[in-house]
Amino acid sequence: MQDKTSKTPVVDFHAHIFPDALATRAIETLAAGTDEAKPHTDGRLSGLLDSMDRAGIDHSVICSIATKPAQFDPILKWSVQIQSERITPLASVHPTDPELCNRPAQIKAAGIKGIKLHPYYQDFFLDDEKLYPFYQAVSDEGLLLVSHTGFDIAFPRVRRCDPVRISQLLRDFPRLLLITTHLGGWMDWDEVERHLIGHPVYMEISFAHTLDQIRMRDMLQRHPQEYLLFGTDSPWNDQAATLSHIRALGLEPAREAALLGGNAWRLLHPRQRNG
Repeated sequence: MQDKTSKTPVVDFHAHIFPDALATRAIETLAAGTDEAKPHTDGRLSGLLDSMDRAGIDHSVICSIATKPAQFDPILKWSVQIQSERITPLASVHPTDPELCNRPAQIKAAGIKGIKLHPYYQDFFLDDEKLYPFYQAVSDEGLLLVSHTGFDIAFPRVRRCDPVRISQLLRDFPRLLLITTHLGGWMDWDEVERHLIGHPVYMEISFAHTLDQIRMRDMLQRHPQEYLLFGTDSPWNDQAATLSHIRALGLEPAREAALLGGNAWRLLHPRQRNG
């Protein structure tokens, strides 16, 4: 489904689904952890595609999370199986995986475009120097690296992936294609404005609706247009409602089009990204 107001597809750069056999249990377990986020799909691929059709979203990026090293292979195999014209799945690597630094090459060879990390669910700090050889391997392979950033609704507010750590990581790895979720730092907006807004840092905007509309629009206006990405964190937000919220901000058409899909399409298609 092509959005008629844009020359490029609308891309949700942050969605979650699970294999059909695991979806019900996974959604119930995750939903039980908080009263603030309830599912809007059944957690299956079919449910996401239905949601995308209702919302007018053309493409979604799937952000799986390996909560232990043994999940690398099952997630990678499943990601290869579900990859399609409408779905780009990301692999996930646990930071304690003995094969950590070899995983980026395996992921690239499997035809998967990137990796998802979550410092809370995976119990690490984003700028831990022990992970630097891994980040170098990710950078060398040209893979996308999507990481949860800011605080997390289900965990104590330990600064595992805040704007200061993001800035440090990008200084040390300027070629790393790091995509920060939740506008660079969920519920840490002052620090996002202090350290990230206006700098060349990719930001996906899911759950930024917790900001008031004026401040959110101002932050999106002041950030480099080519570094903004649309995302919903589906099923924890409704895709149609999130898309409507962005369109209601009244961004200038070129900035809105870049955010809703233009920038994502460039990242997902390296030949276009490299000219």
